[in-house]
Amino acid sequence: MLRTMASWPAGRVGKWVGVGLWAVLLVPALMLAGRLGDVEQNDNSAWLPGNAESTKVVERAGAFLPADTLPAIVVYDRPGGVTPADLAEARADARAFHRLDRVAGPPQGPVEARDGEAIQTVVQVRKDRTGWNGLAEVAGELRRVGEEHANGLGVHITGPVGYASDSIGAFGGGGDLTTVTALVVVAILLLTYRSPVLPLLPLLTVGGALAASEALIYLLARHAGLTVNSQTGFILTVLVFGAATDYALLLISRYREELRRHEDRHEAMAEALRRSGPALVASAATVAVSLTLLMLATLNSTKGLGPACAVGILVGLLAMVTLMPALLVVCGRWVFWPVRPSYTAAGPGAAPAAGPADADPDGGGVWARVGALVARRPRTVWIGTALALGALALGVFGLKADGLADTAQFTGKPQMAVGEEIRARHFPAGSGDPVQVVTSAASAERVRAALSGVPGITGVAAPVVRGGDALLLGELDDDPSGPAAMRTVERARAAVHRIEGANAQVGGNTAIVLDVRDAAARDDWVIIPAVLIAVLLVLALLLRAVVAPLLLMATVVLSFGAALGVSGLVFDHLFHFAGADASFPLLTFVFLVALGIDYNIFLVTRVREEAQRHGTRRAALTGLSATGSVITSAGLVLAGTFAAMASLPLVFAAELGFAVAFGVLLDTVIVRSVLVTALTLDVGRWMWWPGALFRRRDEPGLPVGEPDRAPALGGV
Repeated sequence: MLRTMASWPAGRVGKWVGVGLWAVLLVPALMLAGRLGDVEQNDNSAWLPGNAESTKVVERAGAFLPADTLPAIVVYDRPGGVTPADLAEARADARAFHRLDRVAGPPQGPVEARDGEAIQTVVQVRKDRTGWNGLAEVAGELRRVGEEHANGLGVHITGPVGYASDSIGAFGGGGDLTTVTALVVVAILLLTYRSPVLPLLPLLTVGGALAASEALIYLLARHAGLTVNSQTGFILTVLVFGAATDYALLLISRYREELRRHEDRHEAMAEALRRSGPALVASAATVAVSLTLLMLATLNSTKGLGPACAVGILVGLLAMVTLMPALLVVCGRWVFWPVRPSYTAAGPGAAPAAGPADADPDGGGVWARVGALVARRPRTVWIGTALALGALALGVFGLKADGLADTAQFTGKPQMAVGEEIRARHFPAGSGDPVQVVTSAASAERVRAALSGVPGITGVAAPVVRGGDALLLGELDDDPSGPAAMRTVERARAAVHRIEGANAQVGGNTAIVLDVRDAAARDDWVIIPAVLIAVLLVLALLLRAVVAPLLLMATVVLSFGAALGVSGLVFDHLFHFAGADASFPLLTFVFLVALGIDYNIFLVTRVREEAQRHGTRRAALTGLSATGSVITSAGLVLAGTFAAMASLPLVFAAELGFAVAFGVLLDTVIVRSVLVTALTLDVGRWMWWPGALFRRRDEPGLPVGEPDRAPALGGV
């Protein structure tokens, strides 16, 4: 199958067919990719499953409140205290707010603070046909109206609309993120290849893959019900750039090897595809399967992220085995200028085992020397490395991944956070964003009494009755997006659920955040084991063994634990973040395990190939020497693309970017080169148990019957 796949993009006619097909495909893809934002769903309630209590409250409360609305809190302040003229201006602003298209019903207020130093007005903003994507414009209109006759009065837009507009605006920097990511990739490719031309081909191919992915995801969201949001867009960008460039590095490395063995570049590419194909397919399959398993999540945002990113991985693979080979063959050897690989005297029929990297694993190069050092005491090396990684993993106990308050979601201080600080100084923290309780009309007063007695609830408005249901609004004493308010919601639910026959349910924005956190915790326990099992099966099929997949999985999980532990320490003591998003551990796990196993696949498939000729222990050193530079470059690319997420002013993006970038570098430099190599040297042919390689008791390249020992320096 791989021979057939390799034949047409590397062929004399097939290369032009490949370029032509992609050129035709990208015309509609570029048009559809730009419309991905039209199908994003960025409200928290859309992320929740239908059986969440807060989701049910949204449905039941529709009879009392305007459907699909969020409160915007307009805060006015003046140093030294507001004046009667300021209050009159706020009243005029409220009338102007009511006339805006997206405002639902008359605003509540203005209300002057008891200390006389601030005023607030609550404005209900409704969703339009574009969803919540226009909230930044709505917040801008509210601010414009407020500042038009302010005369020195400070005007701030806060509350859920203020947070959502700043958040969507931050995620909306996707164009800047794409530019930064592309620059990172180009810089690393220039350092890797030392060629001004060659990096353009992977970049062009990755750009086409990203556009095709976004177009396909748009169609799935529009016509198949796939849930996507702003978060999906920026993660897709870095994932496609990072993973697809890794595939390009592996392909180009093997192609350059084959150009030294084949005079005809078409034959060289066909052989490169045939030999690198299993590793590429297995790598992409591992990542795609892991991401697809996110569909087991109860959170719709996580459930939608999985297949969307899996589409990106598979399209990236398709581009790298069709468009990329075609472009390389069309360009010819000159694309490697100024160091073009030349055909050696071995001729086109030379055995593929020949080549400078394979000839002598101890003969030169950084990774050959690393392998030689590891080979001296492999058991001591892998035990010591495992203990060191385990010690780093202890930092995970300090990681606070139970969600962040709205004001702590940003790395800087946007206008919403400034307004929230002012409001918190002068008004009750929970004013403007109450807890919503829907109950049967007959039980309304009993539920009101129970809710009033809940610590953290400062007051409960009189119930509003519609038909057989009643709605009660309870004011929170704490920041509605903070952990204290969520504990209040938990106490409120316990209190009202005890009332028999009331059918009382607690919702509101705080309850939505709480349900998102609880759903994320449930998803961790379900998806993480499923991903481990799936990746293990893919490795077993690829390597046709049991021991090697188990050891490789153990190394990647240990690497993940160490990365998460270090991240927890860095977030707390260096970055001083308030915590981490509830979905952070799961997403970090999926990306690190799925992407981290890639490098083990690149290494161990080469080791297995060499073991058939030279034995497992010599193959371990040969494989490390042959793949060391390309895997290191791939790790730098992937780490660089995820580190580019720090260009977004969001704590979630900074944390995910740091954790994945650090974990990838740890896996590339330490786990793959030291830990896996040491394990392979120590375990020997048992790596391939119970496959055919295990049953070969003689080690080719060593005298038959000689004991299975790790080779000494110079004695391989």
